[in-house]
Amino acid sequence: MEDRITISHQPYTPLPDGDNGPLLPISPATQNGPRRSLKFVHVLSGILAVGLIIGMKFLFSSSDGRAVDKSTTSPENLVEVEPRGVSEGVSMKSFRRPLLGMEPPADFPWNSNVLSWQRTSFHFQPPKNWMNGGGMCLLMFFRCLSCPLYYKGWYHLFYQYNPDGAIWGKKIVWGHAASRDLIHWDNLPVAMVTDKWYDVNGVWTGSATILPDGQIVMLYTGSTNESVQVQNLAYPADPSDPLLIEWVKYPNNPVLVPPPGIDFKDFRDPTTAWLSPEGTWRLIIGSKLNRTGISLVYDTVDFKKFTLLDGLLHAVHGTGMWECVDFYPISKVGENGLDTSINGLGVKHVMKASLDDDRNDYYALGTYDPVSTIWVPDNPKMDVGIGLRYDYGIYYASKTFYDSNKKRRVLWSWIKETDSEISDIKKGWASVQGIPRTILFDHKTGSNLLQWPVEEVNKLRSNKTVFENLEINVGAVVPLEIGLGSQLDITAEFEVDKESLERVQASNEVYDCKNSMGAAGRGALGPFGLLILADKKLSEQTPVYFYITKGSDGDLKTFFCADHSRSSEATDVDKEIYGSIVPVLRGEKLTVRILVDHSIVESFSQGGRTCITSRVYPTKAIYTNAKVFLFNNATEARITASLNIWQMNAAQRHSHYTNLIM
Repeated sequence: MEDRITISHQPYTPLPDGDNGPLLPISPATQNGPRRSLKFVHVLSGILAVGLIIGMKFLFSSSDGRAVDKSTTSPENLVEVEPRGVSEGVSMKSFRRPLLGMEPPADFPWNSNVLSWQRTSFHFQPPKNWMNGGGMCLLMFFRCLSCPLYYKGWYHLFYQYNPDGAIWGKKIVWGHAASRDLIHWDNLPVAMVTDKWYDVNGVWTGSATILPDGQIVMLYTGSTNESVQVQNLAYPADPSDPLLIEWVKYPNNPVLVPPPGIDFKDFRDPTTAWLSPEGTWRLIIGSKLNRTGISLVYDTVDFKKFTLLDGLLHAVHGTGMWECVDFYPISKVGENGLDTSINGLGVKHVMKASLDDDRNDYYALGTYDPVSTIWVPDNPKMDVGIGLRYDYGIYYASKTFYDSNKKRRVLWSWIKETDSEISDIKKGWASVQGIPRTILFDHKTGSNLLQWPVEEVNKLRSNKTVFENLEINVGAVVPLEIGLGSQLDITAEFEVDKESLERVQASNEVYDCKNSMGAAGRGALGPFGLLILADKKLSEQTPVYFYITKGSDGDLKTFFCADHSRSSEATDVDKEIYGSIVPVLRGEKLTVRILVDHSIVESFSQGGRTCITSRVYPTKAIYTNAKVFLFNNATEARITASLNIWQMNAAQRHSHYTNLIM
């Protein structure tokens, strides 16, 4: 049970550093314009858990975020290091393993040959050092990616970058890259650095809005010299430059500071703005009140003065801090994406938040009323933070943008490392961007999104191998002769023998990918699928598979999972099992697409209804020793599989931008 709590602060007055400071102190009471009361918000926050005193319990948590009771372990034997980023007021930026009364697992003796294999070939990553999303702006923009955007023939990716090393640091700047096709990227000079009092501790997540006259305005979160999260305005120094090399920060930044009732470290990640019925620009910023995740709503005319609106766009109790919030329309009838300002008949709105508590990206479909400025989920039981996720693997701080060039909405995400920091330092880099995905409404189910790799990735395909109607008997493992197995695009269809489905007895089996025995756990109708990045002896393997249960009512439920438990013989990497249920309609075959790019694997089931991103670090199943197998570990189901497998060429990467415009 939670007590109703109001967080109060003295008005925040920024400390200027010489000429970089504002002309006048900015107080939350003014917000650069009229602000309406937040008193109503505290009703939504509920009651603070009597068990706040057991919060220490969460200092010792497992890698999946579950609390671990430390009462059975003597304190002197416990080893714990606070993850990077938490004390600075952002999500965890280092992979965390459970430490229960013992030293951390010994770091595996990685050598340069194995570490070199881990670097991707067609996923974006900078030449070296740390990167993360949550600040992507794909003008695209991305921390949250900082933001994505298409401008004068170029896609722009701005991302959070540590120029000093392969771990997250306090001087995060904005890296910058540009592309003609979202696949081949040119690295550009750093776009913004920590050179002002209002962002001296980090240039974090932002979003770009393109105005009707073609101007670009960028709002981004800065961490001040007092580690207060504020919102700042920036714009291109030369709007005629299609590469947007130089950026100018508004001299009167910050334009927004935390309002009363909001903690100084819980106010970040502004969205792309959209037009309101009154003709003003509207955007949201993520925050929390006690344990309630919220989205604050602001209106502006010029992006310099803002009005905090009464009410919240949405709030969900118990979900904690909402990072990297995103809000966008999606068509119920068409196949094209929609500009962020579109609303009306045939349109639903997607509300998305990255939960700081468990570091997963959740979304929900619903209806947006622009007059009341309220969004209502279609299904409250599947609300933001308690229902659907973009991805059930390693996928966080995502952001979408509207690609006006191809009339589509594109999703990007930060894919973190799940090995040790020591390994990252040895290899000299950490984190990659996921393959950009198109987002569509699933017209067949009417209850979820479809995510699919952008069509441009198909241009990297070569050397196609086809397998048709392969029968996989119970307990069989079938090698697939496809050559090298580190860079692949795999599409597969699976059919379960109808007699098997009818013969299997109904049961009350409750299945969950995460808490199962993975691909080794046998049931009547699963698991079956593919073993990727496997060595010849299967001492290392990453199964991506389906598992079907038959309920007492005779209905079938299908689960889509990725098992990391045997992905590597290394002891200092993630070994979790990921996945969720996937909707399969009557008459549909089971389908999967898998993009394998060295240490990252992205899997899409049923046209993208359920997705899983994996980070794996094999020590043997690399280079020429990386193989692919089909397997059927079900006890009663005969499986037929058909596959197309392409080798994937590497994407082009350049770091010389002077000739790009020619």
